[in-house]
Amino acid sequence: MHVNGKVALVTGGAQGIGRAFVQALLGKGAKVALLDRNSEAGQESKAALDQQFEAQRTLFIQCDVTDQEQLKGAFKKVIEHFGRLDIVVNNAGVNNEKDWESTIQTNLTSVIRGTYLGLEYMRKGNGGDGGVIINISSLAG
Repeated sequence: MHVNGKVALVTGGAQGIGRAFVQALLGKGAKVALLDRNSEAGQESKAALDQQFEAQRTLFIQCDVTDQEQLKGAFKKVIEHFGRLDIVVNNAGVNNEKDWESTIQTNLTSVIRGTYLGLEYMRKGNGGDGGVIINISSLAG
C-alpha cells in the first residue's frame, strides 16, 4: 500500500498493535495522528516516535473513543492539523467481561462511529480525496 504523504488516524495508537501500526505507517512516509485515552502512554509514544521520525509527522490526541463528542473532535483536530485525512484505523479495543457495556461501546460502537466519521471526512463529495478504513479486532473481540 502506498502511504507516503498520506495522513492516518489510528485509535488506540499509543500501545500494542495500534502503536505497531503507527510505526509501520510512519516508516512508509505517512503522517499519523495517535488517538488514545491513556494520556501518559500517548505522550511517551509520541516522544519516542519523534526521535525516530520527524516530529511534525505525528500528533497525539487524548481521546476516549466511547465519547462521541471526543471522537468527532479528534477527527476535526486531525483535519485542522494536517489538512486532510486518508486512512482511518479503528484499532482501540478492550476485553473487560465485568463491564460488558463499556466493552461493546469500545469494541463495536466506536468502530462504527469511527467508520462513519472516516467516510464523512474522506468522501470526495465532502471535499476529501477518498481513502481507506481499516477495522481491527482481536480474537477476544
